[in-house]
Amino acid sequence: MEPVLVLGGGGREHAIVRGIARAGRAITCAPGNAGIAEVATCETIDLEDAAAVGALCERSGVRLVLVGPEAPLVAGVADVLRARGLDVLGPGASGARLEGSKAFAKEAMDAAGVATAAFSVCSSLAEVERALAAHPERTVVKADGLCAGKGVVVATNAAGARDAARQMIEQERFGAAGRVVVLEERMSGREVSILALCDGARAAVLPSVEDHKRLGDGDTGPNTGGMGTYSPSSLVPDARLSELAALSVTPMVRHLSRAGIDFRGVLFAGLMLTPDGPRVLEYNCRFGDPETQALFARWRGDPLPWLAGAARGRLPDAEPDFDPRPSVCVVIAAGGYPEAPRAGAPIEGLFAADAVAGVRVYHAGTARVDGRVVVAGGRVVGVTALGDDLGAARARAYEAARHIRFEGMQLRHDIAEKGMP
Repeated sequence: MEPVLVLGGGGREHAIVRGIARAGRAITCAPGNAGIAEVATCETIDLEDAAAVGALCERSGVRLVLVGPEAPLVAGVADVLRARGLDVLGPGASGARLEGSKAFAKEAMDAAGVATAAFSVCSSLAEVERALAAHPERTVVKADGLCAGKGVVVATNAAGARDAARQMIEQERFGAAGRVVVLEERMSGREVSILALCDGARAAVLPSVEDHKRLGDGDTGPNTGGMGTYSPSSLVPDARLSELAALSVTPMVRHLSRAGIDFRGVLFAGLMLTPDGPRVLEYNCRFGDPETQALFARWRGDPLPWLAGAARGRLPDAEPDFDPRPSVCVVIAAGGYPEAPRAGAPIEGLFAADAVAGVRVYHAGTARVDGRVVVAGGRVVGVTALGDDLGAARARAYEAARHIRFEGMQLRHDIAEKGMP
Protein backbone atom coordinates (compact mmCIF):
# COMPACT_ATOMS: atom_id res chain seq x y z
CA MET A 1 0.00 0.00 0.00
CA GLU A 2 1.50 3.31 -1.11
CA PRO A 3 3.01 5.64 1.49
CA VAL A 4 1.64 9.17 1.73
CA LEU A 5 3.05 12.53 2.82
CA VAL A 6 0.66 15.05 4.43
CA LEU A 7 1.88 18.63 4.77
CA GLY A 8 0.58 20.59 7.76
CA GLY A 9 0.07 20.24 11.47
CA GLY A 10 -3.45 21.34 12.40
CA GLY A 11 -6.85 19.82 12.98
CA ARG A 12 -7.41 19.64 9.22
CA GLU A 13 -4.34 17.46 8.78
CA HIS A 14 -5.19 15.26 11.77
CA ALA A 15 -8.62 14.61 10.25
CA ILE A 16 -7.03 13.71 6.90
CA VAL A 17 -4.37 11.50 8.49
CA ARG A 18 -6.86 9.74 10.71
CA GLY A 19 -9.17 9.19 7.75
CA ILE A 20 -6.56 7.64 5.47
CA ALA A 21 -4.84 5.70 8.28
CA ARG A 22 -7.81 3.35 8.58
CA ALA A 23 -6.41 1.17 5.79
CA GLY A 24 -3.08 0.73 7.61
CA ARG A 25 -0.86 2.60 5.11
CA ALA A 26 2.42 4.31 6.02
CA ILE A 27 1.95 8.05 6.53
CA THR A 28 4.52 10.79 7.03
CA CYS A 29 3.37 14.24 8.19
CA ALA A 30 5.29 17.50 8.36
CA PRO A 31 5.26 18.95 10.92
CA GLY A 32 2.30 17.13 12.50
CA ASN A 33 1.19 17.44 16.11
CA ALA A 34 0.80 15.23 19.20
CA GLY A 35 -2.33 13.52 17.84
CA ILE A 36 -0.94 12.98 14.35
CA ALA A 37 2.22 11.46 15.86
CA GLU A 38 0.11 8.58 17.20
CA VAL A 39 -0.66 7.32 13.66
CA ALA A 40 2.07 8.87 11.45
CA THR A 41 5.79 9.63 11.37
CA CYS A 42 6.29 13.35 11.96
CA GLU A 43 9.10 15.41 10.43
CA THR A 44 10.04 19.08 10.79
CA ILE A 45 10.75 20.93 7.53
CA ASP A 46 9.98 24.28 5.92
CA LEU A 47 6.72 23.59 4.07
CA GLU A 48 7.40 26.37 1.56
CA ASP A 49 10.81 24.89 0.64
CA ALA A 50 9.97 22.64 -2.30
CA ALA A 51 13.47 21.14 -2.32
CA ALA A 52 13.13 20.12 1.34
CA VAL A 53 9.69 18.62 0.70
CA GLY A 54 11.04 16.73 -2.30
CA ALA A 55 13.95 15.39 -0.27
CA LEU A 56 11.53 14.19 2.42
CA CYS A 57 9.49 12.40 -0.23
CA GLU A 58 12.63 10.67 -1.48
CA ARG A 59 13.67 9.58 2.03
CA SER A 60 10.16 8.29 2.77
CA GLY A 61 9.57 6.59 -0.59
CA VAL A 62 6.54 8.83 -1.15
CA ARG A 63 4.95 9.51 -4.55
CA LEU A 64 1.71 11.12 -3.27
CA VAL A 65 1.65 14.44 -1.36
CA LEU A 66 -1.49 15.88 0.25
CA VAL A 67 -1.04 19.60 0.97
CA GLY A 68 -3.06 21.00 3.88
CA PRO A 69 -2.28 24.74 4.25
CA GLU A 70 -2.44 27.37 1.54
CA ALA A 71 1.00 28.99 1.91
CA PRO A 72 2.99 26.17 0.23
CA LEU A 73 0.51 26.12 -2.65
CA VAL A 74 0.71 29.89 -3.18
CA ALA A 75 4.51 29.55 -3.06
CA GLY A 76 4.40 27.06 -5.95
CA VAL A 77 5.50 23.95 -4.08
CA ALA A 78 3.03 21.78 -6.01
CA ASP A 79 4.54 22.90 -9.33
CA VAL A 80 8.05 21.86 -8.27
CA LEU A 81 6.91 18.52 -6.88
CA ARG A 82 4.91 17.70 -10.03
CA ALA A 83 7.96 18.54 -12.13
CA ARG A 84 9.74 15.80 -10.15
CA GLY A 85 7.03 13.33 -11.13
CA LEU A 86 5.13 13.36 -7.82
CA ASP A 87 1.34 13.44 -7.48
CA VAL A 88 0.08 16.39 -5.42
CA LEU A 89 -3.32 17.21 -3.97
CA GLY A 90 -3.28 20.96 -4.36
CA PRO A 91 -3.10 23.35 -7.31
CA GLY A 92 0.02 24.94 -8.69
CA ALA A 93 0.76 28.60 -8.07
CA SER A 94 -1.52 29.75 -10.90
CA GLY A 95 -4.55 27.99 -9.39
CA ALA A 96 -3.60 28.91 -5.82
CA ARG A 97 -3.94 32.59 -6.78
CA LEU A 98 -7.67 32.07 -6.15
CA GLU A 99 -6.75 32.24 -2.47
CA GLY A 100 -3.44 34.07 -2.67
CA SER A 101 -4.86 37.13 -4.44
CA LYS A 102 -8.27 38.59 -3.61
CA ALA A 103 -8.12 40.73 -6.76
CA PHE A 104 -7.41 37.71 -8.97
CA ALA A 105 -10.26 35.79 -7.33
CA LYS A 106 -12.80 38.58 -7.85
CA GLU A 107 -11.77 39.03 -11.47
CA ALA A 108 -12.00 35.25 -11.98
CA MET A 109 -15.52 35.27 -10.50
CA ASP A 110 -16.51 37.98 -12.95
CA ALA A 111 -15.07 36.04 -15.87
CA ALA A 112 -16.73 32.80 -14.72
CA GLY A 113 -20.14 34.42 -14.23
CA VAL A 114 -20.15 33.67 -10.49
CA ALA A 115 -22.46 35.89 -8.42
CA THR A 116 -20.44 37.87 -5.88
CA ALA A 117 -20.39 41.25 -4.16
CA ALA A 118 -19.68 44.31 -6.30
CA PHE A 119 -16.02 45.30 -5.93
CA SER A 120 -13.18 47.65 -6.88
CA VAL A 121 -9.47 46.79 -7.01
CA CYS A 122 -7.24 49.64 -5.79
CA SER A 123 -3.47 50.06 -5.58
CA SER A 124 -3.39 53.68 -4.38
CA LEU A 125 -5.37 55.96 -2.09
CA ALA A 126 -6.38 58.01 -5.12
CA GLU A 127 -8.04 54.91 -6.59
CA VAL A 128 -9.69 54.21 -3.22
CA GLU A 129 -11.10 57.77 -3.17
CA ARG A 130 -12.51 57.42 -6.69
CA ALA A 131 -14.06 54.04 -5.88
CA LEU A 132 -15.71 55.32 -2.68
CA ALA A 133 -16.96 58.47 -4.41
CA ALA A 134 -18.70 56.32 -7.01
CA HIS A 135 -19.65 53.45 -4.68
CA PRO A 136 -19.74 54.56 -1.01
CA GLU A 137 -21.36 51.26 -0.02
CA ARG A 138 -18.12 49.34 -0.72
CA THR A 139 -17.04 49.24 2.92
CA VAL A 140 -15.43 45.82 3.20
CA VAL A 141 -11.68 46.27 2.70
CA LYS A 142 -9.56 43.21 1.91
CA ALA A 143 -5.80 43.04 1.60
CA ASP A 144 -5.04 41.34 -1.70
CA GLY A 145 -2.55 38.77 -0.38
CA LEU A 146 -2.39 36.18 2.38
CA CYS A 147 -2.64 37.66 5.90
CA ALA A 148 -3.26 34.56 8.04
CA GLY A 149 -6.99 35.35 8.10
CA LYS A 150 -6.49 38.90 9.41
CA GLY A 151 -6.55 40.98 6.23
CA VAL A 152 -10.27 41.86 6.15
CA VAL A 153 -11.86 44.98 7.69
CA VAL A 154 -15.65 45.38 7.71
CA ALA A 155 -16.13 49.14 8.05
CA THR A 156 -19.41 50.81 8.99
CA ASN A 157 -19.06 53.66 6.46
CA ALA A 158 -16.89 55.09 3.69
CA ALA A 159 -14.69 56.95 6.18
CA GLY A 160 -13.88 53.71 7.97
CA ALA A 161 -13.16 51.99 4.67
CA ARG A 162 -10.87 54.86 3.67
CA ASP A 163 -8.95 54.59 6.94
CA ALA A 164 -8.60 50.80 6.66
CA ALA A 165 -7.30 51.13 3.10
CA ARG A 166 -4.80 53.79 4.20
CA GLN A 167 -3.44 51.47 6.91
CA MET A 168 -2.96 48.71 4.36
CA ILE A 169 -1.59 50.68 1.40
CA GLU A 170 0.41 53.49 3.02
CA GLN A 171 1.19 52.19 6.50
CA GLU A 172 1.77 48.64 5.23
CA ARG A 173 -0.18 47.07 8.08
CA PHE A 174 0.04 43.70 6.30
CA GLY A 175 3.28 44.31 4.43
CA ALA A 176 3.34 43.48 0.72
CA ALA A 177 0.03 41.60 1.07
CA GLY A 178 -1.86 44.89 1.54
CA ARG A 179 -0.30 47.08 -1.13
CA VAL A 180 -3.30 46.25 -3.32
CA VAL A 181 -6.76 46.19 -1.72
CA VAL A 182 -10.20 45.07 -2.77
CA LEU A 183 -13.13 47.29 -1.77
CA GLU A 184 -16.28 45.21 -1.62
CA GLU A 185 -19.96 45.84 -1.07
CA ARG A 186 -21.01 44.64 2.36
CA MET A 187 -23.48 41.77 2.26
CA SER A 188 -25.79 40.35 4.91
CA GLY A 189 -26.90 36.80 5.54
CA ARG A 190 -25.53 33.50 6.82
CA GLU A 191 -22.35 31.96 5.50
CA VAL A 192 -21.99 28.37 4.32
CA SER A 193 -19.06 26.46 2.87
CA ILE A 194 -19.07 24.08 -0.06
CA LEU A 195 -15.95 22.08 -0.85
CA ALA A 196 -15.19 19.98 -3.90
CA LEU A 197 -12.35 17.73 -5.01
CA CYS A 198 -11.23 18.67 -8.52
CA ASP A 199 -9.11 16.71 -10.99
CA GLY A 200 -8.58 19.50 -13.51
CA ALA A 201 -11.80 18.84 -15.40
CA ARG A 202 -14.36 17.32 -13.03
CA ALA A 203 -15.44 18.05 -9.47
CA ALA A 204 -16.78 15.78 -6.73
CA VAL A 205 -18.82 17.98 -4.38
CA LEU A 206 -18.68 17.23 -0.66
CA PRO A 207 -21.44 17.95 1.89
CA SER A 208 -22.00 21.53 3.05
CA VAL A 209 -20.49 22.89 6.25
CA GLU A 210 -21.36 25.93 8.38
CA ASP A 211 -18.58 27.61 10.35
CA HIS A 212 -18.69 29.85 13.43
CA LYS A 213 -15.99 32.53 13.07
CA ARG A 214 -16.54 34.75 16.10
CA LEU A 215 -14.84 33.86 19.37
CA GLY A 216 -17.87 34.20 21.64
CA ASP A 217 -21.39 32.82 21.96
CA GLY A 218 -23.99 34.54 19.83
CA ASP A 219 -21.39 35.51 17.23
CA THR A 220 -19.70 38.05 19.50
CA GLY A 221 -16.07 38.97 19.96
CA PRO A 222 -13.21 39.00 17.45
CA ASN A 223 -13.04 36.95 14.28
CA THR A 224 -11.04 33.73 14.51
CA GLY A 225 -9.98 30.94 12.19
CA GLY A 226 -13.13 29.10 13.26
CA MET A 227 -14.55 28.07 16.65
CA GLY A 228 -16.66 25.17 15.39
CA THR A 229 -18.60 23.74 12.49
CA TYR A 230 -21.47 21.45 11.66
CA SER A 231 -22.36 19.46 8.56
CA PRO A 232 -24.59 19.61 6.66
CA SER A 233 -25.62 23.22 7.12
CA SER A 234 -29.32 23.54 7.91
CA LEU A 235 -29.43 26.05 5.05
CA VAL A 236 -27.91 23.59 2.57
CA PRO A 237 -29.12 20.07 3.30
CA ASP A 238 -27.58 17.40 1.09
CA ALA A 239 -30.66 17.57 -1.18
CA ARG A 240 -29.92 21.25 -2.02
CA LEU A 241 -26.20 20.82 -2.45
CA SER A 242 -26.15 20.40 -6.22
CA GLU A 243 -28.06 23.68 -6.65
CA LEU A 244 -25.44 25.77 -4.86
CA ALA A 245 -22.55 23.82 -6.36
CA ALA A 246 -23.89 24.71 -9.81
CA LEU A 247 -23.65 28.41 -8.85
CA SER A 248 -20.22 28.33 -7.20
CA VAL A 249 -18.11 25.28 -8.02
CA THR A 250 -19.06 24.27 -11.57
CA PRO A 251 -18.58 27.68 -13.28
CA MET A 252 -15.21 28.24 -11.58
CA VAL A 253 -13.92 24.79 -12.55
CA ARG A 254 -14.92 25.50 -16.15
CA HIS A 255 -13.32 28.94 -16.10
CA LEU A 256 -10.02 27.62 -14.71
CA SER A 257 -9.93 24.90 -17.34
CA ARG A 258 -10.61 27.40 -20.14
CA ALA A 259 -7.85 29.61 -18.75
CA GLY A 260 -5.39 26.74 -19.01
CA ILE A 261 -5.08 26.29 -15.23
CA ASP A 262 -4.76 22.63 -14.21
CA PHE A 263 -6.58 22.82 -10.87
CA ARG A 264 -6.04 19.52 -9.09
CA GLY A 265 -6.98 19.80 -5.46
CA VAL A 266 -9.70 21.21 -3.24
CA LEU A 267 -11.90 24.10 -4.36
CA PHE A 268 -13.51 25.67 -1.30
CA ALA A 269 -16.33 28.14 -1.93
CA GLY A 270 -17.45 30.38 0.91
CA LEU A 271 -20.96 31.65 0.18
CA MET A 272 -23.21 34.24 1.76
CA LEU A 273 -26.90 33.39 1.49
CA THR A 274 -28.27 36.91 1.07
CA PRO A 275 -31.89 38.08 0.68
CA ASP A 276 -31.04 38.54 -3.02
CA GLY A 277 -29.70 35.02 -3.45
CA PRO A 278 -26.40 33.19 -2.91
CA ARG A 279 -23.19 35.17 -3.43
CA VAL A 280 -19.63 33.81 -3.31
CA LEU A 281 -17.54 35.60 -0.70
CA GLU A 282 -14.24 33.90 -1.47
CA TYR A 283 -12.55 30.79 -2.76
CA ASN A 284 -9.86 28.82 -0.99
CA CYS A 285 -7.56 26.33 -2.67
CA ARG A 286 -7.41 23.73 0.13
CA PHE A 287 -9.50 22.00 2.77
CA GLY A 288 -10.85 24.34 5.45
CA ASP A 289 -9.99 24.12 9.10
CA PRO A 290 -12.14 23.28 11.12
CA GLU A 291 -14.54 22.38 8.25
CA THR A 292 -12.47 19.28 7.48
CA GLN A 293 -13.12 17.76 10.90
CA ALA A 294 -16.88 17.86 10.40
CA LEU A 295 -16.56 16.47 6.86
CA PHE A 296 -14.14 13.64 7.57
CA ALA A 297 -16.17 12.50 10.56
CA ARG A 298 -18.97 11.79 8.06
CA TRP A 299 -16.78 10.26 5.34
CA ARG A 300 -17.41 6.52 5.17
CA GLY A 301 -14.76 4.16 3.88
CA ASP A 302 -11.31 5.14 2.64
CA PRO A 303 -11.01 8.77 1.45
CA LEU A 304 -7.64 8.20 -0.23
CA PRO A 305 -8.96 7.04 -3.65
CA TRP A 306 -10.70 10.41 -3.92
CA LEU A 307 -7.75 12.46 -2.69
CA ALA A 308 -5.30 10.55 -4.89
CA GLY A 309 -7.71 10.64 -7.84
CA ALA A 310 -7.90 14.42 -7.70
CA ALA A 311 -4.09 14.64 -7.43
CA ARG A 312 -3.63 12.37 -10.45
CA GLY A 313 -6.31 13.97 -12.61
CA ARG A 314 -8.63 10.95 -12.48
CA LEU A 315 -11.43 11.19 -9.93
CA PRO A 316 -13.35 7.94 -9.39
CA ASP A 317 -16.56 7.62 -11.40
CA ALA A 318 -18.71 6.99 -8.32
CA GLU A 319 -19.70 9.54 -5.68
CA PRO A 320 -17.90 9.72 -2.31
CA ASP A 321 -19.90 8.03 0.44
CA PHE A 322 -20.89 10.14 3.44
CA ASP A 323 -22.78 9.14 6.54
CA PRO A 324 -26.26 10.70 6.36
CA ARG A 325 -26.04 11.56 10.04
CA PRO A 326 -24.92 15.12 10.86
CA SER A 327 -21.66 15.99 12.58
CA VAL A 328 -20.72 18.79 14.97
CA CYS A 329 -17.18 20.03 15.70
CA VAL A 330 -16.54 22.13 18.82
CA VAL A 331 -13.15 23.86 18.84
CA ILE A 332 -11.37 24.31 22.15
CA ALA A 333 -8.90 27.18 21.94
CA ALA A 334 -5.99 28.42 24.01
CA GLY A 335 -6.17 31.26 26.47
CA GLY A 336 -5.50 34.58 24.72
CA TYR A 337 -6.66 33.29 21.34
CA PRO A 338 -6.93 34.79 18.72
CA GLU A 339 -4.72 37.80 19.49
CA ALA A 340 -1.99 36.19 21.63
CA PRO A 341 -2.57 32.47 22.35
CA ARG A 342 -0.70 31.15 25.37
CA ALA A 343 1.25 27.93 24.88
CA GLY A 344 2.60 25.34 27.29
CA ALA A 345 -0.38 24.39 29.45
CA PRO A 346 -0.74 20.60 30.00
CA ILE A 347 -3.96 19.15 28.57
CA GLU A 348 -6.02 16.64 30.54
CA GLY A 349 -8.90 14.39 29.48
CA LEU A 350 -8.09 13.83 25.80
CA PHE A 351 -8.33 10.05 26.03
CA ALA A 352 -11.65 10.20 27.92
CA ALA A 353 -13.10 12.61 25.35
CA ASP A 354 -12.01 10.47 22.41
CA ALA A 355 -13.55 7.40 24.07
CA VAL A 356 -17.10 8.85 24.00
CA ALA A 357 -19.16 6.88 21.47
CA GLY A 358 -19.36 8.58 18.08
CA VAL A 359 -16.65 11.14 18.93
CA ARG A 360 -13.29 11.90 17.34
CA VAL A 361 -10.90 14.37 18.96
CA TYR A 362 -8.77 16.01 16.30
CA HIS A 363 -5.58 17.66 17.54
CA ALA A 364 -4.69 21.08 16.15
CA GLY A 365 -2.31 23.10 18.35
CA THR A 366 -0.77 20.35 20.47
CA ALA A 367 2.73 19.03 21.16
CA ARG A 368 4.19 16.33 23.39
CA VAL A 369 6.69 17.65 25.94
CA ASP A 370 8.29 15.36 28.54
CA GLY A 371 5.62 12.75 27.88
CA ARG A 372 2.68 15.13 28.31
CA VAL A 373 0.43 16.68 25.66
CA VAL A 374 0.53 20.47 25.96
CA VAL A 375 -0.98 23.50 24.24
CA ALA A 376 1.12 24.57 21.25
CA GLY A 377 -1.22 26.74 19.16
CA GLY A 378 -4.33 28.89 19.08
CA ARG A 379 -6.94 26.27 18.23
CA VAL A 380 -5.96 23.32 20.38
CA VAL A 381 -8.41 20.50 19.55
CA GLY A 382 -11.64 19.99 17.64
CA VAL A 383 -14.10 17.69 19.41
CA THR A 384 -16.23 16.19 16.64
CA ALA A 385 -19.29 13.97 17.01
CA LEU A 386 -21.85 12.18 14.87
CA GLY A 387 -25.46 11.84 15.95
CA ASP A 388 -28.78 10.56 14.66
CA ASP A 389 -29.85 14.20 14.40
CA LEU A 390 -28.15 17.55 14.90
CA GLY A 391 -29.25 17.81 18.53
CA ALA A 392 -27.79 14.39 19.34
CA ALA A 393 -24.51 15.19 17.58
CA ARG A 394 -24.26 18.49 19.38
CA ALA A 395 -24.98 16.98 22.79
CA ARG A 396 -22.40 14.26 22.22
CA ALA A 397 -19.70 16.77 21.17
CA TYR A 398 -20.25 18.88 24.27
CA GLU A 399 -20.35 15.78 26.49
CA ALA A 400 -16.91 14.84 25.21
CA ALA A 401 -15.60 18.41 25.43
CA ARG A 402 -16.39 18.48 29.15
CA HIS A 403 -13.66 15.90 29.73
CA ILE A 404 -10.93 18.21 28.39
CA ARG A 405 -9.23 20.64 30.74
CA PHE A 406 -6.29 23.04 30.53
CA GLU A 407 -5.54 26.48 31.94
CA GLY A 408 -7.21 29.32 30.05
CA MET A 409 -9.21 27.12 27.65
CA GLN A 410 -11.94 28.78 25.60
CA LEU A 411 -14.89 27.33 23.71
CA ARG A 412 -18.25 28.45 22.42
CA HIS A 413 -21.34 26.86 23.90
CA ASP A 414 -23.66 27.47 20.95
CA ILE A 415 -22.01 25.62 18.05
CA ALA A 416 -24.71 24.35 15.63
CA GLU A 417 -27.47 26.01 17.71
CA LYS A 418 -28.48 28.11 14.70
CA GLY A 419 -29.11 24.90 12.76
CA MET A 420 -31.54 23.49 15.31
CA PRO A 421 -35.28 23.45 14.48
